[in-house]
This record gives sequence, C-alpha cells and structure tokens, in this order.
Amino acid sequence: MGAESNKSLHLLSVFLTGIPGLEAEHGWLSIPFFTMYLVAIVGNSLIMAAVQKDTALHEPMYLFLSMLAITEVGVSVSTLPTVMGILWFDASQINFDGCLAQMFFIHTFSCMESGVLLAMSYDRFVAIYNPLRYTAILTLPRITSMGLGITLKSVILMAPLPILLKQLPYCHVNVLSHSYCLHSDLIQLPCADTKLNSILGLSIVLATFGLDSLLIVVSYVLILYTVLGIASGEGRRKALNTCVSHICAVLVYYVPMIGVSVMHRAAKHASPLVHTLMSSIYLFVPPVLNPIIYSVKTKPIRQGIVTLFCKKELL
Repeated sequence: MGAESNKSLHLLSVFLTGIPGLEAEHGWLSIPFFTMYLVAIVGNSLIMAAVQKDTALHEPMYLFLSMLAITEVGVSVSTLPTVMGILWFDASQINFDGCLAQMFFIHTFSCMESGVLLAMSYDRFVAIYNPLRYTAILTLPRITSMGLGITLKSVILMAPLPILLKQLPYCHVNVLSHSYCLHSDLIQLPCADTKLNSILGLSIVLATFGLDSLLIVVSYVLILYTVLGIASGEGRRKALNTCVSHICAVLVYYVPMIGVSVMHRAAKHASPLVHTLMSSIYLFVPPVLNPIIYSVKTKPIRQGIVTLFCKKELL
C-alpha cells in the first residue's frame, strides 16, 4: 500500500450509510427494523427449539427446516449490529477488519441458505417419488453430512473474498452505500484493479445461487412429473400440498435476489433509496416470513411450538 495515501489496514475505517433521504427519521424507522429482527430471530429460534425438543419432529423435512432457521438467524445477527447502530446511535463508522468479517458472515450464511433450500427440494422429491423409502434414504447421518457439506462449501467459497480485499490499497474516503458490508460494495473502494475480485465474486454467485436455483427448478420439474403420475386427484393435491411451504420459501428468497440483481444492472440511475430498500428486502424479508409461513402452513411445527410453551408453563 502507498505510504502517502494509505493508512495501515488495522487503522482503516469504513463509513456505512443509513437510509438515503430519511436520516432525520432514523429514530422512527428503527421501530419496524427492530420488530423485523425480533420476529426473525425469535421466530426461527422457536422453530429450532421445537424441532430439537419434539421427537415427533425428528424427520428429514423438519431437520432441514431447522437448518434453514439457523442460516436465517445467522444472516439477521450478522447485519443487526451495524443496522441498529446507525438507526439508534448514528454510528456509521466501522473498523475495516470488522467490515470484512461482517461481509464474510452475511455472504456465508446467505450461501448456506441457498444450499439448504436446494437440500429441502431434494427432500420433497424423495418424499413424493419414493415415499416408502423416504426415511431409509434420508437417514440422520446423511442429513448431517449434507448440512456439514453445505457449511463447508459456503465457508471455503467465501473465505477468499476478505483475504483478497485485504491485499488491495485503499487511499480515499471509504463510504459504502448500505448499513452493512457487502462484497459488491467493498470492491468499489480500492484504488487498484479489482477485476480478479469481480470475476471471483461472479464465479461464486454462479457456482452457488445460480446452480442451486437451477437444480431447485429441476427438482420441481421432476416432482411435478411424479405428481402427474399419481392416479387420484386427492393424492395429487396432498402431494403438492407438502411442497407449498418450501415453494413459498424459495420464492421469498430468490425473487428479492433477482430484483436486486436487475436493479443494479437495469436501473443504475434509480434513487439510492430504491436500491437500499431492495437490498434490505433481500436480506430482511426471508428470515421474517419463513418462520411465519412454516408455522401457518405446517401443523406439526405449530404444535411443536405450542408444546414448547406449554412445557415452560408447567415448569
């Protein structure tokens, strides 16, 4: 790094941005944001606790749902300190290493969430295609291996991003366009060529979110083909009904992601407020909606949560 224009990396700070044009309303805006965090963290934690405590929920579908809840709590906890710090205390400054750590955890948990959604689509395919061997195929060791594989893949793919960013020189005011650190934002800061970082970032997106979404579509094509082969209309309806919650979770996750991608490319000159809101929807909405969707649409989960509270009252 240039001695004249650079600070040492351990002294370098990054400045985050609140909600453009609404800085004076941060106090009021903190209420809905904090409510979303509360719903996301408490809702997903209740699902995890219900699956852990209720042996009737120790089935592949609910174990994968518990994994999804873990990733969504991870995403929420990763963004909470800086988002609420800005809204409550106007604390926009963050240490560069802290920013890299936040970026790593946000992207890692997002990648894990995509992998878990793919695993859940495979779970639904096995349940419909071969229901008699469902639990024999998706055994606990196999589910555990899939979870560890998703985690390991996500960590390995995301680890190079902060490492490469630390090698670059930073010689101007480092202001990001969000209330949290994202790789697409951080690669705009260095005063050096970031082509390698951009190529790596795009490759990771294609190898994870792109491939996962394609395989999810393939899974549902096979599920639909299998369902159409069921003789009775009632049987077809019941089979498809088991997929409704997962389809909603996939749409809630991928539709905002596609929207953010389209906005960055097709609407570059749109208001910064629009870009901020779209990115916030992508990160905040899935963790909030998924526990609600699964609690409403999945009776065993609902009963497991109720049982959890009943046991606490008895104690």
